[in-house]
Amino acid sequence: MAGIGLFRIFDPKVRRHLISDEGEVVIDEVRHHWVVFAVPMLEVLLATALLVTMLWLPLTGAGVLLVIVLVLLGHAFWQFLTQHRDRFVVTNMRVMRIRGVFSQTVATTPIARILDITLQKPLIGRMFGYGHFVFESAAQDQGFREIKYVSRPDDRDLTIQRVIQRTGLRASASVDVVQGDDDDSDDDGTGPIGMNTAAEVTTTTTTAPSHQTTTRTAGTSSKSIFNSERANWTDDPDHD
Repeated sequence: MAGIGLFRIFDPKVRRHLISDEGEVVIDEVRHHWVVFAVPMLEVLLATALLVTMLWLPLTGAGVLLVIVLVLLGHAFWQFLTQHRDRFVVTNMRVMRIRGVFSQTVATTPIARILDITLQKPLIGRMFGYGHFVFESAAQDQGFREIKYVSRPDDRDLTIQRVIQRTGLRASASVDVVQGDDDDSDDDGTGPIGMNTAAEVTTTTTTAPSHQTTTRTAGTSSKSIFNSERANWTDDPDHD
């Protein structure tokens, strides 16, 4: 329990880096696969074995072993923290990589800048369920070139591809809207988009006994819109 609480203290706290007022949310927060902790765990086991051995050694030899034990434990603890604080985060707007124990590095790039992704799964990675991501884009200059030891790589790859696809669709829709707004050939600012002037929309109202007819004229065409059970009703001045 103490170890879990310690790792929570050293958690990178990803959500403090989100642009919450713009609606940014975390899609996936990628931690390293547990295999990266194998070496630190072996160092802890070796340090434990040396501590037990010290019980049967004289004080001179025990002092040397104690130094070795402290070095092993210190290195193992440092590796735990380094791997624990290395996070790759996918949001609905961008990707981030947060690293560092005492000094922290936060690299970000828009999700749309990720063009090509290579998923590498070595044999041992397929056995233990991890893989490596290689990003071929401008993001490689910001620490995104390689993301190693990613657990559930197939699921993570699909997640990233979905976010990229949705971001591309939104960008295309935004471009279409902007181009439509900037097209001055059909809009002079006085009427709805696609009409030159507000005069093209003319509304006249004619009151007949117990009936009301609204006629909308656009160009030279006309259309009668009415609510009546008389489907052939027309505004005929000679009609009785």
